[in-house]
Amino acid sequence: MVRALRRRLPGESIVYFGDPARFPYGTKSADTILRFAVEDANFLLSRRVKMVIVACHSVSSSALPELERRLPVPVLGVVEPGARAAVRTTRSNRIAVIGTSATIASGAYEQAIRRMKRNVEIIAKPTPLFVPLAEEGWLDNDVAEAVARRYLTELTDEGVDTLLLGCTHFPLLSCVIGRVLGPAVTLVDSAEETAASAEELLTRQGLLSPGGPARHRFYLSDLAPNFQTVGERFLGEPMGEVIRASVGTATAGAGSGVPTQKSGARRASRRRR
Repeated sequence: MVRALRRRLPGESIVYFGDPARFPYGTKSADTILRFAVEDANFLLSRRVKMVIVACHSVSSSALPELERRLPVPVLGVVEPGARAAVRTTRSNRIAVIGTSATIASGAYEQAIRRMKRNVEIIAKPTPLFVPLAEEGWLDNDVAEAVARRYLTELTDEGVDTLLLGCTHFPLLSCVIGRVLGPAVTLVDSAEETAASAEELLTRQGLLSPGGPARHRFYLSDLAPNFQTVGERFLGEPMGEVIRASVGTATAGAGSGVPTQKSGARRASRRRR
């Protein structure tokens, strides 16, 4: 997502918060995902952001309406943009969606797709092992291919022509997924569509940056040893400075939607543009 935003909105500063201390979200209950999401959003608000983009598909599918209700800034998820891209792509009206267990259990993608197009068949399948494969960097080896074949072979038998990648990790596995499914199936990543939606929303609300140098900040709830490697794999370029931040129990009044405490590691500020 950050990569797509950088390309689409080069003048915008990005504040990224990742929560490896509590990952994966996709195996958690909806109540827990919402609680974590509110705490994460409060931290971002404490950085004075003008928009929150919920790049996690599990959070977008489970907690987006509540975040929209609580937060005083525009909130954008990845489900609607991803569904829109899938509907635009399909020719046979047979779409498959893969994601974490929480994302698939929510039914959010099916609902979004059917709001846009009624006469479409949707096959939704949880593929949770893709997440640790992407984290480990096993993107295109025998293990990744074996897992992909176990998960996806039935989709080719169903005749789908579009596969929506319903997790931020899954585009890293596009090569092996595409090889297993074959050239007749188009892979859809919601990141580019979400970045376009962000540009449209910022423009409509008069919040788009007029230009100038962008400053990007990367915050993590835990400085996992391999995050830099994984992050740069996603970005396709060096990340720069990564700062440890405290959320959850360190953030008082998280449910209120109002930030109350700065990061315990380092203070930073961001002007509203």
